[in-house]
Amino acid sequence: MSDSAHPDNPAETAQDVQAAAARFREDYLAVRTQIGAVVVGNQDIVDGVLTCLFANGHALLEGVPGIGKTLLVRTLAQALHLDFGRVQFTPDLMPADITGTTVVYEVEGEGGRVVREFRFQPGPVFAQIVLADEINRATPKTQSALLEAMQERSVTVAGTTHDLPKPFFVMATQNPIEQEGTYPLPEAQLDRFLFKLTVGYSNRAELSEILNRTTAGVEPVVKPVLDTETLLGHQKLVRRVAIAPHVQDYAVRMVLATHPKGPFGGGEFATPMVNEYVRVGASPRAAQALVLAGKVRALLDNRPAVSTDDLKAVALPALRHRVLLNFEGEAEGVTADRVVENIAETLPLEASAR
Repeated sequence: MSDSAHPDNPAETAQDVQAAAARFREDYLAVRTQIGAVVVGNQDIVDGVLTCLFANGHALLEGVPGIGKTLLVRTLAQALHLDFGRVQFTPDLMPADITGTTVVYEVEGEGGRVVREFRFQPGPVFAQIVLADEINRATPKTQSALLEAMQERSVTVAGTTHDLPKPFFVMATQNPIEQEGTYPLPEAQLDRFLFKLTVGYSNRAELSEILNRTTAGVEPVVKPVLDTETLLGHQKLVRRVAIAPHVQDYAVRMVLATHPKGPFGGGEFATPMVNEYVRVGASPRAAQALVLAGKVRALLDNRPAVSTDDLKAVALPALRHRVLLNFEGEAEGVTADRVVENIAETLPLEASAR
């Protein structure tokens, strides 16, 4: 992070910046500790969710039922002093059930006349933390209700745009194995998630600890440790972390390496695996996700700037949902994770080395 004063606050000193970075690490670890009091294991998933939160992005959690995805989201909401809203996605859910609707009220006007007033009734999306539970159970029409909210942080109903509260953080869960009654998320929806996190099963020790916590009749207490203003300040601090031109170029080349040769261009940095198995590569949002997540890692590690190792560390959750395989890739069982790992393993650190 640059030691120079910030343009928005010329009086800020290097010591002020270092103190802000220390507070960031302290608050991050405090939230993680509160989550750890309830959620057992899955530390990388917890860190991924917190990275999305502090980078002002959204998180998609994928995993089989019963492994704690919803519990993680609820616990995070309890650890933050923020408004929480939950939407249980079902096939009969309508867009207005998420965004809200205009309601007609009849009120008494002058002279005793009945006057109709149109008032907007906000939906559950008007919260600072929104849990979109089992998001792939809703129809594409309903899923699209979140597109504007997740990108523009606003909702338009009946021609009127309503701003969402700040911060605004969507955490969605989905079940990857159940196909009946589900609808795959469209690419435009997936691209709006900063990270896609794959939640796995607990190991032997973790499962034993889960039983100790959930069958003994003792409910852990989660204390809120972070409020709105503090979180917004941390999100601004993340964006101020420095990134050298060659490191930023590495993020750019990593995204371009997901693009195969074809009618959409690209292919300059693509590996043979990408050219053979990938249909469509990642969008510019992927580069933004890499850089912002890398800045969070640098802050946590008390470093002034992002490194290429930071970008490699966040490549999987930032890119896996933005790489679409072609027929050959799906037929041969190639996964998007393997493609991203191949890129991270083979992409040169310096552009001139290629």
